[in-house]
Amino acid sequence: MPIDAERFREIFGSFPTAVAIVTAVDGHGEPRGFTCSTVCSVSDAPPTLLLGVGKQSQTLPALVSAQAFVVNFLAASGEHASREFAGKGRDKFAGVKWRPSSHADGAPILSGIALAFAECRVTRAIDAGDHWLFMAEIHGGDVFRREPLLHHQGEYSRWPAPRFRIRSQ
Repeated sequence: MPIDAERFREIFGSFPTAVAIVTAVDGHGEPRGFTCSTVCSVSDAPPTLLLGVGKQSQTLPALVSAQAFVVNFLAASGEHASREFAGKGRDKFAGVKWRPSSHADGAPILSGIALAFAECRVTRAIDAGDHWLFMAEIHGGDVFRREPLLHHQGEYSRWPAPRFRIRSQ
């Protein structure tokens, strides 16, 4: 017998995860986005990631129609935006500077609060319980030297900036 939903959340909340805001543009050209911690690398040949999106997400229709999105991995300075994008508000982009992606059909890049971003194009969608999983090739992106935002047991925290040099494009 599988574990219950509460135990599932407890298990996966027990280790820190990166925090991202996933963005897309809907069929009317409007930006959409949500806070997400279900992102992982899959392959570097070709560069591919996996994204999990709840079926109740208001951003899901934009992801499906655009077949392109940006994963904005948040720096510590993005905590307020993470909280805002985790809600169901309609005007999530108010007060957040962004620019359109040239590789992901105009999906918003939040470079002011991002640690890194990946511009993606969907290659496969998989129905997985109460979520959709999207496999996507990364067609562009960048990395910034900032402290990462982490989420652990319902709380936000930061990790000290790395002491190594990050290659920027």
